[in-house]
Amino acid sequence: MARPAQAAPGGRSGSTRPPVEAPADRTALRPIVAAAVSTRRGIELALLAFAAIITTGALVLVEANQNQQLNITLLYLGLAYLALFGGAHLAVRKFAPYADPVMLPCAALLNGLGLVMIHRIDLAKAARAAALGNPAPDADALRQIAWLALGLVIFVVVMWRVPDHRTLSRYGYTVGFVGLVLLGLPAILPSALSEVNGAKIWIRVGGVGIQPGEFAKILLTIFFASFLVAKRDLFTTAGKRFLGMTFPRPRDLAPLLIAWAVAMGVLVFESDLGTSLMFFGIVLSMIYVATERSSWVLIGLVIFAAGAFAAWTFVSRVQLRVEVWLHPLGDPANTSFQVAQGLFGLATGGMLGTGLGAGRPDLVPLSSTDFIFTSMGEELGLVGLMVLLLLYGLISTRALRTALAVRDTFGKLLAAGLGFTVMIQVFVVCGGVIDLIPNTGQAAPFMSYGGSSLVANYALVALVLRVSNAARQPANDKAKTGPGQTPAGPHTPLAEAHTEMVSRGDVATPPHGAPPVPGRAQPGDGGRTRE
Repeated sequence: MARPAQAAPGGRSGSTRPPVEAPADRTALRPIVAAAVSTRRGIELALLAFAAIITTGALVLVEANQNQQLNITLLYLGLAYLALFGGAHLAVRKFAPYADPVMLPCAALLNGLGLVMIHRIDLAKAARAAALGNPAPDADALRQIAWLALGLVIFVVVMWRVPDHRTLSRYGYTVGFVGLVLLGLPAILPSALSEVNGAKIWIRVGGVGIQPGEFAKILLTIFFASFLVAKRDLFTTAGKRFLGMTFPRPRDLAPLLIAWAVAMGVLVFESDLGTSLMFFGIVLSMIYVATERSSWVLIGLVIFAAGAFAAWTFVSRVQLRVEVWLHPLGDPANTSFQVAQGLFGLATGGMLGTGLGAGRPDLVPLSSTDFIFTSMGEELGLVGLMVLLLLYGLISTRALRTALAVRDTFGKLLAAGLGFTVMIQVFVVCGGVIDLIPNTGQAAPFMSYGGSSLVANYALVALVLRVSNAARQPANDKAKTGPGQTPAGPHTPLAEAHTEMVSRGDVATPPHGAPPVPGRAQPGDGGRTRE
């Protein structure tokens, strides 16, 4: 219940202002929440166990349909999966106990289903090699387990070495420079070290190769979050109104034009349509989140359309991709073979799929990397693809929810930018394989075979969990109390706390040098009373 109204300063006891509800009484109405805040780590552990059960069951189905028996490889894959994510859960419990409990299990389930499909394609390749009298190729699933281990090591290192996400904003320009170097490095390397299937997106040394663009997207997201916080006035300054929207001044468009130029440079010099589209989309979405002005989106779409037309006019690789997009069955034996085979696989799967291990996803080129969505659609059907998209949607929306909950502006932009990164990448990958947009050759996050994407995306999840921990952590855990001291009172998590609204007249300014009055709002508190 609310406390009775106190007399206003200066003897204005007859004031008609409504009484102010004291926060101490509100927490008294919620003693369970105020006394102890659940970290929800038990929920995360249960969801991880559920993901392990689904993954193990899917492996059993694949083995039963392919070999009619269970072999020792299945046991190794299942135990490795359980051990690795068990270690990741312990790291979250130690370094970020209040973090979101849903994101890591969603990533684990996507990773597990991708591992199942990679193992299933390994069996098909081994059967084909045996039929041709060739030696069996190396199993990609075992390599994927090794990449998963490295990715979770990076996950733990990020959780450990970034105790406060706000420290990243201090190194925004340095991080942005490193991201640009990684993004442009394949363009200046010899084709023997950087080019695969016509795209210069790799750095290959010996038998090991990485795609630096996967790490550049995270570094550049950190940079733009820091930049937008520091230069907020540049983007929110008044401009001219036209058609009901406020457009920025021409000189304020420089950051967006620079992002456009970088995206076009990646497209022209590296022939990487996917990274170019992702980079520009991430920058545009973050600018909109920072300014809330639809005029930025309109301007971004206009210059994107101009860049897309220029690329289609002058870049032969883009012309070929657009031609295949417009006519996916025009040359199924040559230029559109991959897209056509993927569409045939999706049509074969239908609504419920052929069943794990009962289809022929190996007939599609790059079925475990760029086209793993068509492999999933063939054996799990449209229903299975919808479940996968729902899992990706949960990861993105939980990141956006974290952005809404955290109090600092840098954390909001960082979490929102990383959430949009996953969302845009999934749209680019899935839209390309179903012929909604031209195929870009991007890897599906957490599912596709390959180390760069897997390691980078686990670093992304670790950063979002770090921001989420700051959003949900109770204030009394953050407060530094001296020996023998206790916090002033019970606190709810910041993500669940209520805002106490007071009128301007209730804000009392103490004399210069005097301590603030307990229980009364002070200037700069943003309308919140002090507990």
